[in-house]
Amino acid sequence: MPLARNVATVGSGTLFSRVLAFARDAGIAAWLGAGAVSEAFFLMLQVINFFRRLLADGALNSAFVPLWQKLHDGEDGEANANRFTRRSLLAMLCVSGVMALLLIVTAPYLVHVIAPGFDQTRSVLTAVMLTLAAPYIVLAGLVAVIAGALNAERQVSAVTISTVMFNVVMVAAVALSMDLKILGFDFALTLTGAIVFAGLVQLLVTILAWLATGKRWRRAGVRVPDQTKTLFTRALPGLVAAGVPQLKLIAAAAIVSSSPAAVAWMYYADRLYELPLGVASVAIAAVIVPYIVAGLRDGDSTHAQSRAFEIALGLTLPAATGFAVLAQPIAAGLFERGAFGPADTTAVALALTAICAGLPGHALEKVFGAISFAHEDTRTPMLAALCGLAVAIVCGVLAFPHFGYVGAAAAVGVSAWVGATVLGVILYRRGWLHLDNSALKRLPLIVAATAIMGVAVYYGLQFGHRLFPAAQSISGRLSLLFVLIVAGIIIYLATLHLFGVVRLRDIARSMRRSR
Repeated sequence: MPLARNVATVGSGTLFSRVLAFARDAGIAAWLGAGAVSEAFFLMLQVINFFRRLLADGALNSAFVPLWQKLHDGEDGEANANRFTRRSLLAMLCVSGVMALLLIVTAPYLVHVIAPGFDQTRSVLTAVMLTLAAPYIVLAGLVAVIAGALNAERQVSAVTISTVMFNVVMVAAVALSMDLKILGFDFALTLTGAIVFAGLVQLLVTILAWLATGKRWRRAGVRVPDQTKTLFTRALPGLVAAGVPQLKLIAAAAIVSSSPAAVAWMYYADRLYELPLGVASVAIAAVIVPYIVAGLRDGDSTHAQSRAFEIALGLTLPAATGFAVLAQPIAAGLFERGAFGPADTTAVALALTAICAGLPGHALEKVFGAISFAHEDTRTPMLAALCGLAVAIVCGVLAFPHFGYVGAAAAVGVSAWVGATVLGVILYRRGWLHLDNSALKRLPLIVAATAIMGVAVYYGLQFGHRLFPAAQSISGRLSLLFVLIVAGIIIYLATLHLFGVVRLRDIARSMRRSR
C-alpha cells in the first residue's frame, strides 16, 4: 500500500515535528506564561504561520504536482519538469520577496488591524518581531516549491526531514535561552531570530535533496511552453484557501484581543489542536494528490479518495474525543509550570474543548480540497474556505460578548464543518467525490470505536487520581496523561481490529516499511 506507507512516513515525521513543537511551547509557557510579551510573540507567530500556510502547507504543492506530472510525462519530460521547477523558484523568490517587504513596511499598521485591543506596549513589541521575522516568508516560499518537486517525485522523506528540522532549531533556541537565563523580550527576540535561521536550515535540506540526482540542469531538447504563470494562476485560489484556517485564528485573536491573556490562551489551545490536524490533513494533502491524479489518468480515483477519507476521520475523530475528555490534564501536563499557572491551564482547557469539535471538519476540508486540486479546480476550495471564514468571524463576534474567548474558539470549530460541508456537497454534485463500499462499511465502525474509546478514557480519568496519588505534581500529571493516552490508543486500535476495520499486523508492517 504505497499511499499508506507515504502517509505513514509524512504523518510520523509531522507527529515528531509537532512533539518537538510541544517541547518548544512548553518552554515558552514556563518562561513567558500568558503575559504581554507572550501575547505579542504569539500574535507575530500567527501572522508568520499565515504566510507559511499560504505558501508551504500543501496548496502550492497541490497546484504544482499536476503541472509537473504533465510535463514529466511529455517529450523530454525530465528536463522540462526540472526547468519548470527552476522557473517556479525564481518566480517565488520575487513573489515572496514582495510579501516580506510589504510586511516590514506595514507591520505597525497591521498590528492595529489584527489586534485592536492591544495596548501600546504589546503593539510595539509585535511590530518589532514581525519586522525581524519577515525574511522567513521568502525562505518558506522557496522551500514550498522544492517540496512540491520532491513530492511529485514521491521523495516525501526529504520534505518530512525539513519539517522536523524547523522545530529542532526552535527547541534548541528555547533550551539555549533558558540555559543562558535570557528573559522577557530578549527571549522573544531570540526565538524570532531562530525562526529565520530554521527557515534557512529547511531550505538547505530540501535543496540538497533536490540536487542529489545531479541531473537538474540538463537542457531540454524539445522545450514546451513555460507553465509558471499557469502554476500561480491555479495556485492562487488554493493559497487563499490554505491561509483561511490561520486567518480564522487571526480573526479570533482580533476579537478577543481586548481580553487580557486571551490571545495567549487561544494560541496554546491551537497548538494542541494542530497536532492531530497536522498528522492527518498535512500528511494526506502532501501525499494523496499524486495518487488521485494518477487515478484520474487511469479512470478511477475512488480507492485513493476512500482511503484518504477513512484515514482523516480515523485519526481526527478519536483525537477530538480525547481532547474533549482530557482537555484539563493535557493543558496541565504540558504547560503548567513556571510562569504558567493553574488559572491559565483552566483557560486553555476551555478553549481546547470548544475548538476541538471542528477537528474532523478541518481534516475533511483538506481531503476535499486535495480532490478538487487533482481536478485542477482550486477556485471552489477557496470559496468554501471563505464561507467558513465568514462563519467564524460572524459567530465569533456574536458569541464573544456572552461567552468570551471560549465563544470565539467555538466559532472556529463550527466554521470547519461549514467549510467541509459546502465543499463536499459541491464535489458530490459534480460527480468528483466517490466512496467505495468498503469505506461505507468502515466509517460507522470508526465512529463506534471512537465512542467506545471515549467512554473508557472518561472513566479512566475519574479513577486516575486514585491510581496516581501524586498526580498533582508535574511528573504525576504527565504519568497520568501518558497512561490515559496510551490506554485510549490501545482500546481504539483493538476495537478497530475486532470490528475488522484494520489489522494490527498490517499497521506494524506499514510502519516497518516507512522507516
